[in-house]
Amino acid sequence: MTSDGVPQRTGNNLDPWYANYAERAAGLAASEVRALFAVASRPEVVSLAGGMPYVSALPQELIISSMDRVMRTDGPTALQYGSGQGIPSLREHILEVMALEGIQGSVDNVVTSTGSQQALDLVAKLFLDPGDVVLAEAPSYVGAMGVFRSYQANVVHVAMDEHGLIPEALRQTIAHLRGQGRRIKFLYTIPNFHNPAGVTLSAERRPEILEICRSNEILVLEDNPYGLLHFDEPAPNALRSLDSEGVIYLGSFSKTLAPGFRVGWALAPHAIREKLILAAESAILSPSSFSQLVVSEYLSTTDWRAQIDTFRGVYRERKDAMIEALGEYLPQLSWTNPNGGFYVWVTMPDVLDSKQMLPRAVKELVAYTPGTAFFADGRGRHAMRLSFCYPTPEAIRVGIRRLATVVNGELDLLDTFAGTGTLQLPMKPGIEPAPPTDLK
Repeated sequence: MTSDGVPQRTGNNLDPWYANYAERAAGLAASEVRALFAVASRPEVVSLAGGMPYVSALPQELIISSMDRVMRTDGPTALQYGSGQGIPSLREHILEVMALEGIQGSVDNVVTSTGSQQALDLVAKLFLDPGDVVLAEAPSYVGAMGVFRSYQANVVHVAMDEHGLIPEALRQTIAHLRGQGRRIKFLYTIPNFHNPAGVTLSAERRPEILEICRSNEILVLEDNPYGLLHFDEPAPNALRSLDSEGVIYLGSFSKTLAPGFRVGWALAPHAIREKLILAAESAILSPSSFSQLVVSEYLSTTDWRAQIDTFRGVYRERKDAMIEALGEYLPQLSWTNPNGGFYVWVTMPDVLDSKQMLPRAVKELVAYTPGTAFFADGRGRHAMRLSFCYPTPEAIRVGIRRLATVVNGELDLLDTFAGTGTLQLPMKPGIEPAPPTDLK
């Protein structure tokens, strides 16, 4: 204790400034996904871990020509500070993009950001006090949970199934938390081609979930980076299209163009919009004028809808390769079969631990993301997220074969040393796998 009664923290040999950090710094930690990148980037490893878009499917000449035109016609503007809200021409194009998912909005209510991750951070900064509760699907996006944790909020998971977030589970969770006197600030949801589960919230459930939140005065934070990357049927219209006052919508060009531009946006109710702009200006003064102008030029001069169709075809082929390989090499497991996005969620027998199994997988030259990365409460050990977006179909097949070596090796060891008999799930070849058990 100091003389005025404040708890004294001390430094350590690794970090002499440890005692000076704010308490919220304790919530900053490398995610399991980030920790995997150093290993997964080795060329001999088939990485089924990171959700990296396949940017090679984007013709470079489209981007080069857009950059060239921007520098020739708007060079001084592109290299200068800009508005904290973002360049108007880009915000107009963003309205065109969102219209594909039923959203009608005003240019005035769009705030561009340095990727949608920054917009997510700004919303958390505006709304979260230490001890507040954020509701999120079980499982949920690891990057979002890291943001919420950094603001000392608590993530409480709500059950989902193959049709997305379960309305009755949401009602019960809200009632339980309110009964404990806890403050719920918002529901964070990825309704389309969910990261990591791959499922999509059904059209029937969307109005019901919005009504539950509206009646309980809970804001909805809709994160939708994958919505346009459907394979067969498009996803239902966005939650924001059904409620313009109770939903903040987050979008991004990282998946439909390229993540290197770091351009995303938020569409927020008017009063929240004003605070988002102030928070953005406080954090970075303004988003990159150069990146915004290049993206705006690209959207103005190219058939960007056709390019999204190209991405859909690439990712559909890779998803099909993954599902086929899982059926061939690991039929005893269960998995989701997404209609879009980047991810398949795989569930193993309860006796297996995906986190403990990862070092052996890396030794076999395949990487995945353990399910524990996507839960705030330690669940997910018998699950894993597999990403099909970046590797070629041939590499995906090799990766799943290597993964099968690891999984079957673990099961054999348990059979041998625990005397438990076979631990394979009773699943017949050719039968569609059931949804993951921990999503029910």
